[in-house]
Amino acid sequence: MSAHAATPPLPATAPATLPLPDGTLSRARRATRVQFGALGIIGGAWGVHIPSVKAQYGLGEGTLAVVLLAAAVGALLSLLFAGRVIARLGVQRTTALAMLILCGMLALVLQWPGMALLLPAMVVFGAAMSQFDVAINAEGTALESLGGRAVMGQLHGMFSLGGMAGAALGAALLRAGVTAPQQLLLIPLLMAVVSLLASRGMLPAHAHHEEGGQDQAHFAWPRGPLLVIGLLIFAGMTAEGVMYDWSVLYLKQEVGMPQDRAALGYAAFSAAMAAARFGGDALRARFAERLLLRRGALLAGVAMAVVLLSGQPELALPGYVCVGAGLALVVPILYNAATRVPGTSRAAAIASVSSIGYSGFLVGPPLIGGIAHATSLTVAMALIVVAAGLLALGARRV
Repeated sequence: MSAHAATPPLPATAPATLPLPDGTLSRARRATRVQFGALGIIGGAWGVHIPSVKAQYGLGEGTLAVVLLAAAVGALLSLLFAGRVIARLGVQRTTALAMLILCGMLALVLQWPGMALLLPAMVVFGAAMSQFDVAINAEGTALESLGGRAVMGQLHGMFSLGGMAGAALGAALLRAGVTAPQQLLLIPLLMAVVSLLASRGMLPAHAHHEEGGQDQAHFAWPRGPLLVIGLLIFAGMTAEGVMYDWSVLYLKQEVGMPQDRAALGYAAFSAAMAAARFGGDALRARFAERLLLRRGALLAGVAMAVVLLSGQPELALPGYVCVGAGLALVVPILYNAATRVPGTSRAAAIASVSSIGYSGFLVGPPLIGGIAHATSLTVAMALIVVAAGLLALGARRV
């Protein structure tokens, strides 16, 4: 799960009509970058310690998939009322409340006596993460509208940097002998403080845009070209979600790496994705988007296939770097393509395709658990290769 995965259908937001004081926009941009980074660190810490959850509760792959599915269900349910919560509380309060709940659930994830409490806690965890995701993306949309320049690529890049930092921090703490329960108390506490301080710098208010009004908060099933683009985003987000939730466990369980080294795989994937996203605008200015999409998908698919077929630790980290770089531009390219479909507004197009894409990001990780339970985790991770292949084949339709 992640902020950069795809922006769920948002209530149409725009800056308040009153003039903003000098420095408000720049302060809000800095604050929102911090929020994306904080969410990335939380995601990185969670990804590193999924094996810890598996070990703590004695779970098999199938039961672990149920735990991840509970988080996915919470996230999807949250999307049904996320816009209304933001409209009622405002983005500042929503981000603060959602982060507090998110950090609380992460801090307690290894403390429950059994599955009976772990599963509902994961539903709350997923819902809080999704709500936070919607809120900070709504803030980014408002900042673009007010400032007249794109900032979403930088914000998504900050999420990837945060994921890298969270995974690297987890690996370093494991090497230093800090236990998983101690880490999952320390990191959420720090991120809660950072996020609460940053929320004070966000925009004081968002107003509903005149075009579309509240209707854009509701799901509209895409058709024609938008359906094709939505399905491609689904494939890309499925692959990315699998990497976030299962990449560390794969390296630990199937490749035989110690958990601290396996955590570096998550960091390598996130670092490559961040670098590619920060440089993505320059690449898109020089090369055709369909070419970038096809070659990126091929890079990700071939790299993951090499990792899975070889099972060699020395190939795993370079392979993860290639997967991250290959998947990095899926969302920017396909969102841009959606806005060029005739007969629909930019906001409506993005809301339409992102609904499908976000579902893929949430459904992919639990699906891997089911396949792994029936076969093996190595076989299940091949879903990334399949998704990348579908992206490469579909690139010509963009």
